[in-house]
Amino acid sequence: MTNKEIIARLYRVLKPYSGKLVIAMVGMVIVAGFNAAQAYMVKPLLDEIFVNKDKTLLNILPLALLALFLIKGIFYFIYSYLLEWVGQCVIRDLRNRLFAHLNRLSLSFFHNTPTGELISRIINDVTLLQGAVSHALIRILRDFVSVAGLLVVIFVMDWRLALMSMIFLPMAAAPIVIFGKKFRSISTRYQKSIGEATNILHETIGGARIVKAFCMEKAEEKRFSDRVNHLFTTLMTETKYRCLSHPMIEFMGGVGMALIIWFGGMQVLKGTSTTGTFMSFLTALIMLYEPVKGVSKINSTIQSGMASATRIFSLLDIQPDIVERPGAIELPPFHDCIEYKNVVFSYGKDEPVLRDINLRVKRGEVLAVVGPSGGGKTTLANLLPRFHDVDKGAVLLDGHDIRDVTLHSLRSRIALVTQQTILFNDTVRGNIGYGSPDCSEEDIRRAADAAFALKFIEELPEGFETIIGESGERLSGGQRQRISIARAILKDAPILVLDEATSALDTESERKVQKALENLMENRTTVVIAHRLSTIKNADRIIVMQDGRLVEEGTHDKLLDRHGVYEGLHNMQYAQ
Repeated sequence: MTNKEIIARLYRVLKPYSGKLVIAMVGMVIVAGFNAAQAYMVKPLLDEIFVNKDKTLLNILPLALLALFLIKGIFYFIYSYLLEWVGQCVIRDLRNRLFAHLNRLSLSFFHNTPTGELISRIINDVTLLQGAVSHALIRILRDFVSVAGLLVVIFVMDWRLALMSMIFLPMAAAPIVIFGKKFRSISTRYQKSIGEATNILHETIGGARIVKAFCMEKAEEKRFSDRVNHLFTTLMTETKYRCLSHPMIEFMGGVGMALIIWFGGMQVLKGTSTTGTFMSFLTALIMLYEPVKGVSKINSTIQSGMASATRIFSLLDIQPDIVERPGAIELPPFHDCIEYKNVVFSYGKDEPVLRDINLRVKRGEVLAVVGPSGGGKTTLANLLPRFHDVDKGAVLLDGHDIRDVTLHSLRSRIALVTQQTILFNDTVRGNIGYGSPDCSEEDIRRAADAAFALKFIEELPEGFETIIGESGERLSGGQRQRISIARAILKDAPILVLDEATSALDTESERKVQKALENLMENRTTVVIAHRLSTIKNADRIIVMQDGRLVEEGTHDKLLDRHGVYEGLHNMQYAQ
């Protein structure tokens, strides 16, 4: 992404705040004008007061100077505050846009992108861009306007000296351009490394139990230390160039200043210029060089911000795989059947995970899906709420292709309980009521009771107001699963997907959860993905998946009588 494209996109982000930006720009112009006036006032100070002994002007000039600083200070506050406000608004808007955009992206994106990388984009990259927008950009705009005003002063004072100084200004600015590319490259490497370090942190903290169980503390410390050392090296490279650019600009500016002092001094000695004119010119020129030197100091910040903007906009440019078609309709209430019609699906360019699946599930039916690992069971279930789209064929609800209906109306008809219980670091009440913001206290209690969770919830230190910790770590596995079942009961969706909801539980927990699931499944169309065949003996129908194909179908007893894949799975489990 080029600088022009980045600036154009940042402009679109800034556009809603154009009114305040205009006010800030007016304030900057006024401040720049007063900066130029300060430099110009050196001329009457020297020529009229010190040389011509004008006492009247001596009484007026200090008062004028006080008024100048007062007015300049007021306008400085106005434009600085407004620009900072706009900068912070832009950062707020970008963070909100990034988070909203991530929520719209498909599951396949999250499968392929490390969590730490995404956290780094939203937190670290936006923070670096904040430095560029809220501080560096403000300084550049301010200095640009100040330079314009001071250029007017130096040309009014002495056009010959002004032209000479114009030769050295580009020379002084050259290191900014030279080091700018290096800063951008270094910043990109730094931000990538930050993402990798964040991901290591996320994995290690989230997997603390496994790290300790396998005595991998030292190995994880080394892995993180290596990444931090890489960050250190990258930062020191950036520091080296940043510390080098400033003295280079100082030296080039010094060369120009020395020649101008010599040439201007000769003009004064010859009588072709006054002392006041020369000193006023020199003051304006010194003030002019300061912004140029200042840009060298913040150049690395600007380039870091530009690199961050590239990463941020690149993320915003990623389009979700799952989108609503134009004119998508609201799905009517479910009343008939779910149908998989000639379904073929693969992940990317891999071999198909599902091959020519034809399946019909009637309203109120309990369908169990079993089979060897990698057979396509979970993928089959994930197609129903449109977490993925089929490559060929269609998934139909009451004859409606789910690609033709709105995602909200489709997913509101489906409740999901998975093996990996997803809970949030919130209260028990917040987790049960998740997705049902209008539910009452009584609704939550009823759902907890139906999930056989009410008793243990009331025994918690603060009952329903107890914070359960990240991923519900303060609860047992069975308790977490019953909370998620209560959440599904409260949603009251007509279609239920149970993805190995009891496979990770011990026998006692499984017994309690199974009772809760029976309450949840009542009067619902249910698709049960099961590992333990004992949990689905009473299903209305069982289908067996193998290598992405539907190979067997029937009740538990009929499938055993066929002496096929199902019997092999059954014998394997009960032989243990």
